[in-house]
Amino acid sequence: RIFSSPLGDLELVADGAVLRSLQFVGSAPAGAAIVKSPLLEQVEHELHEYFQGRRQSFDFATDPAGTEFQRRVWDELRRIPYAQTISYAELARRVGSANGFRAVGAANGANPISVVVPCHRLVGANGTLVKYGGGLQRKQWLLEHERK
Repeated sequence: RIFSSPLGDLELVADGAVLRSLQFVGSAPAGAAIVKSPLLEQVEHELHEYFQGRRQSFDFATDPAGTEFQRRVWDELRRIPYAQTISYAELARRVGSANGFRAVGAANGANPISVVVPCHRLVGANGTLVKYGGGLQRKQWLLEHERK
């Protein structure tokens, strides 16, 4: 299903009762199905609240496909408080790989559930905005949105 956000279209992919993917897309994919799904309706509702500034966390189930290390990184990303940021090095330390900030960066870049797994909350060691699969403008917008 496609969800129209202030930052562009997001493609939502669910498998049963879990969200598998939420990614920015350039435009709605041809033939995108509008599927009746209580989960996708909940996801849309919560995303709408988030973008309106009325929600700081998400309650629906997610199950992103990834390696054990990637899943540890993504779980730790979800522990970063709303409107706060940490560095790649700090995230590496938190997942038990103090010198693995490049591996953390790769796992972060492979995050299949954008916004909900808040990879936009990672910054460079000096606090600068670096790398975001959705584009740095979106990352900046998300961080500013959360700080309001």
